[in-house]
Order: sequence, then structure tokens, then C-alpha cells
Amino acid sequence: MTHTQFVAGLQSGLLRARIDSKAAARFVSSRMLLPWLLLPLFGTAVALALSGRIAWGAGVLGATIALRWLAARTSAGYVLQRATSDARFYGEARAAGILEIDEN
Repeated sequence: MTHTQFVAGLQSGLLRARIDSKAAARFVSSRMLLPWLLLPLFGTAVALALSGRIAWGAGVLGATIALRWLAARTSAGYVLQRATSDARFYGEARAAGILEIDEN
């Protein structure tokens, strides 16, 4: 199915998109290079805690965990939104098995 057919089918209600949320979280995480952002934040939290700023370290650690959780929870919606607006991303999501299409 082409991207144009996919978008038209979604808008008309003839198609339904199913997104594997766990696979979408991994896909989005890798595309956003999230591990490269989270690792320094975890290190900063540990460094703050070891230097005696335990409250700041706990705050940075909490923010890092919240950022990871937020990225995982919103990834399915992000994949669907991006797939409707970008034909190349639609093809990549379909090829990765994250986006499946059902006919109503």
C-alpha cells in the first residue's frame, strides 16, 4: 500500500493503523539517539550524589527516568503522526514491522 493510499484510508476511516508500542519505543529511542542523551544524565546524577549534592543528584536521576518513560509512552503516537506526514518514514515503519494496517 502506498503512502497516499494509507493517508486517504486513515482519513476516510476505511483503514485502522496498529502500532506495536514496545517496538515503537525501541525504534524511536534508536532514531532519537536517546541512549546517548540518557547516559550522560545518569552520570551527572551519580556525580552530583558522590559530590554531596544528593538532592540534586536524585532530581537529575528522577528527570532522566521521567524522560525515558515519556519517550516510551509517546512513541506510538509519534510513529503514527510521522508516518502520516512522511512517506519515507512510513516505509521504514512498515519494513520494521512497527506499523500494521487493518481494513475496517
